[in-house]
Amino acid sequence: MINRFGAGWQLILADLALILFLLTLAALAESLDADKALDGETTRLSLGTEAPVQAVYRAGPEVMPFANWLASQPSDPRVSLTIYARYTPEDEATIWQQTRAMVSAASDYQFRFRVVVTAGTSSDISASLAYDLPSEAQTRVR
Repeated sequence: MINRFGAGWQLILADLALILFLLTLAALAESLDADKALDGETTRLSLGTEAPVQAVYRAGPEVMPFANWLASQPSDPRVSLTIYARYTPEDEATIWQQTRAMVSAASDYQFRFRVVVTAGTSSDISASLAYDLPSEAQTRVR
């Protein structure tokens, strides 16, 4: 009878790698729980809450006014509105003014909304409606 030594070393190595992977995941989960306990509150890890867009508005010269576009959308309490504004240093004041006007128009409707304003290489304002849930605690950075 011939014994074949070394034939199963690959299987043993794969098992050890799997065990190491599972131990690493367990340690990571415990460290996340410890961080939450240090904060004094229980929070959920958000893996992205944005859904596919249902309707898009892009400002332009031959486009209907934003308030009219909002009025033409079906009223659904599950829908949230996101206003995206990108500005260049030359257009900063104008874009901020237009963004404030869009926020004012959105306040008249039942949509939950959030505003994302960033500096960019070109100026642009758009809005989208989606069945996503914005975070309850939104922060505003200027």
